[in-house]
Amino acid sequence: MRFRACIALLLFLSACTTTPPTPREPAARDPRLANLQRAAKLPWTDGGRCAVREASEPWPELAERCFHALDHDRIEFHDTTGRCAVASAGAAALGVGVCVLAAPEIVVGAVIVAGVVVVGFAIKEAMDAYALDMGHPEVRPVPETRPVPETAPAPQKPSPEKRPKPEPKGPDFPPVGPIETSEQERRRRCEPIPEPHAGEDDAHNRCADQFPPNRYPGMDVLVGGVSFDALQVGVRVLWEIKTHRFDTYNAFVRRQEIEKEYTQIKKERAAAVTCGYGFVIGVSTDAHKLALLQRDQSLNIVVTGCKR
Repeated sequence: MRFRACIALLLFLSACTTTPPTPREPAARDPRLANLQRAAKLPWTDGGRCAVREASEPWPELAERCFHALDHDRIEFHDTTGRCAVASAGAAALGVGVCVLAAPEIVVGAVIVAGVVVVGFAIKEAMDAYALDMGHPEVRPVPETRPVPETAPAPQKPSPEKRPKPEPKGPDFPPVGPIETSEQERRRRCEPIPEPHAGEDDAHNRCADQFPPNRYPGMDVLVGGVSFDALQVGVRVLWEIKTHRFDTYNAFVRRQEIEKEYTQIKKERAAAVTCGYGFVIGVSTDAHKLALLQRDQSLNIVVTGCKR
């Protein structure tokens, strides 16, 4: 009997000393939180809004959709393993970057960030919200309730002018009105739809197909209701290609051409950003690039060197 009592006592003590799982353990395995923690180490131009919006998706999808929002002036990507090599030199700058960033684990030396990274405000707010959710809710005192004295309702006299309304007959129909566009509808509008090249300019079309390079050779692409010259292979980057002989224009024609192009570019850039794509303008000469940058320094412009 004494031996059995000792065994029972030992089992009781071992049960008492077992540490229960803390409520924070599942959070460490939460893929959304893991994505936010990984995104917090990178520099963002939008404060991390895109990363927060896509945090529920697998990391490779987040990296592809939000690659355009990174501060590319402060970050460098190095394919240290050789797995992200891209055959086309035109796609190397962005294609390798997305490939390196989307890897399950970032290899040491693959991503180099210049300067100190300050966590984007949107990412910080999302992580603070997680911390609050994992903590204990604040316990507040129950407000004191006092009995309300009962009063007899005053009798209402029937009004001869008011008559009871007849009960509606027939089936009930939902109210007619605008239906809010859902996230699913937005994603459907943002899916790229190939369409034939709008113009019959062979030199322009060759440049659009070969330089980015185009994911759909011989085709433009419709995104968010706007047509673009190309969707780059391997990344979510839309292109507008210009092959005008801009250097041959006089000063007056140049100004007119830049204003016309800028109206088109603003529309295209807005559609690309709304749908989570990067946007690049390809021009044939440095003079054309300089003229556009003088109009708007925030434009992302690449000199293609394409000839007419």
